Amino acid sequence: MNKEIQSIISNIQRTLYDNPWYGDAILPMLKKVHPAVVYINPKNSHAAIEILYHMITWANYTLKAVQGIEVKEGLEDIPMNWRGINPKIDTWETAMKEFEDLHSSLIKELEPKADVFLNDQVPGKSYNYRFLLNGLIQHNIYHLGQIAFLKNLLGE
Repeated sequence: MNKEIQSIISNIQRTLYDNPWYGDAILPMLKKVHPAVVYINPKNSHAAIEILYHMITWANYTLKAVQGIEVKEGLEDIPMNWRGINPKIDTWETAMKEFEDLHSSLIKELEPKADVFLNDQVPGKSYNYRFLLNGLIQHNIYHLGQIAFLKNLLGE
Protein backbone atom coordinates (compact mmCIF):
# COMPACT_ATOMS: atom_id res chain seq x y z
CA MET A 1 0.00 0.00 0.00
CA ASN A 2 1.29 3.48 -0.77
CA LYS A 3 -1.38 5.90 0.40
CA GLU A 4 1.10 8.16 2.19
CA ILE A 5 3.53 8.08 -0.77
CA GLN A 6 0.64 9.14 -3.01
CA SER A 7 -0.14 11.98 -0.61
CA ILE A 8 3.48 13.17 -0.76
CA ILE A 9 3.44 12.93 -4.56
CA SER A 10 0.19 14.90 -4.61
CA ASN A 11 1.74 17.59 -2.40
CA ILE A 12 4.80 17.82 -4.66
CA GLN A 13 2.59 18.13 -7.75
CA ARG A 14 0.24 20.63 -6.09
CA THR A 15 3.12 22.88 -5.03
CA LEU A 16 4.68 22.64 -8.49
CA TYR A 17 1.66 23.06 -10.78
CA ASP A 18 -1.73 23.32 -9.12
CA ASN A 19 -3.43 25.53 -6.57
CA PRO A 20 -1.70 25.15 -3.22
CA TRP A 21 -3.36 26.84 -0.26
CA TYR A 22 -0.56 29.41 0.14
CA GLY A 23 -0.96 31.01 -3.32
CA ASP A 24 0.75 30.54 -6.68
CA ALA A 25 2.33 27.19 -7.43
CA ILE A 26 6.08 27.15 -7.97
CA LEU A 27 6.38 26.79 -11.74
CA PRO A 28 3.67 29.34 -12.63
CA MET A 29 5.30 31.81 -10.21
CA LEU A 30 8.77 31.22 -11.66
CA LYS A 31 7.39 31.85 -15.16
CA LYS A 32 6.13 35.26 -13.98
CA VAL A 33 9.66 36.37 -13.08
CA HIS A 34 11.30 38.25 -15.93
CA PRO A 35 14.66 36.67 -16.81
CA ALA A 36 16.30 40.12 -16.90
CA VAL A 37 15.91 40.60 -13.12
CA VAL A 38 16.89 37.16 -11.87
CA TYR A 39 20.58 38.06 -11.64
CA ILE A 40 20.00 41.19 -9.56
CA ASN A 41 21.39 40.62 -6.09
CA PRO A 42 19.81 43.01 -3.59
CA LYS A 43 21.89 43.93 -0.56
CA ASN A 44 22.11 41.08 2.00
CA SER A 45 20.19 38.71 -0.24
CA HIS A 46 20.65 36.11 -2.93
CA ALA A 47 19.55 36.74 -6.49
CA ALA A 48 16.51 34.77 -7.64
CA ILE A 49 18.69 32.62 -9.92
CA GLU A 50 20.93 31.71 -6.97
CA ILE A 51 17.90 30.69 -4.94
CA LEU A 52 16.49 28.56 -7.75
CA TYR A 53 19.80 26.74 -8.26
CA HIS A 54 19.94 26.21 -4.49
CA MET A 55 16.49 24.60 -4.73
CA ILE A 56 17.79 22.45 -7.59
CA THR A 57 20.67 21.24 -5.41
CA TRP A 58 18.24 20.11 -2.70
CA ALA A 59 15.93 18.43 -5.23
CA ASN A 60 18.90 16.60 -6.77
CA TYR A 61 20.08 15.51 -3.33
CA THR A 62 16.60 14.19 -2.50
CA LEU A 63 16.32 12.33 -5.81
CA LYS A 64 19.70 10.65 -5.26
CA ALA A 65 18.72 9.68 -1.72
CA VAL A 66 15.44 8.13 -2.93
CA GLN A 67 17.43 6.24 -5.56
CA GLY A 68 19.58 4.85 -2.74
CA ILE A 69 22.68 6.85 -3.66
CA GLU A 70 24.46 7.97 -0.52
CA VAL A 71 25.54 11.60 -0.52
CA LYS A 72 28.24 11.81 2.12
CA GLU A 73 28.04 15.56 2.71
CA GLY A 74 25.16 17.26 4.43
CA LEU A 75 23.21 19.64 2.24
CA GLU A 76 24.91 22.60 3.85
CA ASP A 77 28.30 21.12 2.91
CA ILE A 78 27.60 20.40 -0.76
CA PRO A 79 29.83 22.73 -2.81
CA MET A 80 27.01 23.48 -5.24
CA ASN A 81 24.55 24.37 -2.47
CA TRP A 82 25.06 28.10 -3.14
CA ARG A 83 26.90 27.95 -6.42
CA GLY A 84 28.44 30.74 -8.40
CA ILE A 85 26.22 31.68 -11.32
CA ASN A 86 27.46 32.17 -14.87
CA PRO A 87 24.68 34.05 -16.74
CA LYS A 88 25.86 32.62 -20.06
CA ILE A 89 25.30 29.06 -18.83
CA ASP A 90 22.98 29.33 -15.84
CA THR A 91 19.85 30.79 -17.41
CA TRP A 92 16.45 31.13 -15.80
CA GLU A 93 14.85 28.92 -18.46
CA THR A 94 17.49 26.20 -18.00
CA ALA A 95 17.07 26.31 -14.24
CA MET A 96 13.26 26.09 -14.42
CA LYS A 97 13.50 23.06 -16.72
CA GLU A 98 16.09 21.35 -14.52
CA PHE A 99 13.96 22.01 -11.42
CA GLU A 100 10.86 20.55 -13.07
CA ASP A 101 12.75 17.56 -14.52
CA LEU A 102 14.26 16.67 -11.13
CA HIS A 103 10.86 16.70 -9.48
CA SER A 104 9.35 14.61 -12.30
CA SER A 105 12.13 12.07 -11.84
CA LEU A 106 11.57 12.09 -8.08
CA ILE A 107 7.86 11.39 -8.56
CA LYS A 108 8.64 8.49 -10.92
CA GLU A 109 10.99 7.01 -8.31
CA LEU A 110 8.37 7.34 -5.58
CA GLU A 111 5.33 6.00 -7.45
CA PRO A 112 6.08 2.26 -7.10
CA LYS A 113 7.29 2.46 -3.49
CA ALA A 114 5.27 1.22 -0.53
CA ASP A 115 4.60 3.46 2.45
CA VAL A 116 7.01 1.41 4.57
CA PHE A 117 9.82 3.01 2.52
CA LEU A 118 9.12 6.32 4.28
CA ASN A 119 10.25 4.81 7.59
CA ASP A 120 13.64 3.78 6.18
CA GLN A 121 16.62 5.85 7.20
CA VAL A 122 18.24 7.88 4.44
CA PRO A 123 21.69 6.32 3.81
CA GLY A 124 24.31 8.01 5.96
CA LYS A 125 21.80 10.32 7.67
CA SER A 126 19.97 10.38 10.99
CA TYR A 127 16.52 10.93 9.44
CA ASN A 128 14.06 8.92 7.37
CA TYR A 129 12.58 9.45 3.92
CA ARG A 130 9.34 10.88 5.30
CA PHE A 131 11.31 13.68 6.95
CA LEU A 132 13.41 14.26 3.81
CA LEU A 133 10.49 14.39 1.37
CA ASN A 134 8.32 16.61 3.56
CA GLY A 135 11.38 18.78 4.16
CA LEU A 136 11.91 19.19 0.40
CA ILE A 137 8.33 20.37 -0.03
CA GLN A 138 8.72 22.86 2.84
CA HIS A 139 12.10 24.00 1.50
CA ASN A 140 10.62 24.66 -1.94
CA ILE A 141 7.76 26.70 -0.49
CA TYR A 142 10.10 28.72 1.72
CA HIS A 143 12.37 29.68 -1.16
CA LEU A 144 9.45 30.35 -3.49
CA GLY A 145 8.40 33.01 -1.00
CA GLN A 146 11.85 34.59 -1.28
CA ILE A 147 11.67 34.58 -5.08
CA ALA A 148 8.15 36.07 -5.01
CA PHE A 149 9.39 38.79 -2.65
CA LEU A 150 12.34 39.57 -4.96
CA LYS A 151 9.99 39.64 -7.96
CA ASN A 152 7.83 42.26 -6.23
CA LEU A 153 10.83 44.19 -4.86
CA LEU A 154 12.35 44.46 -8.33
CA GLY A 155 9.09 45.63 -9.85
CA GLU A 156 8.22 42.54 -11.83
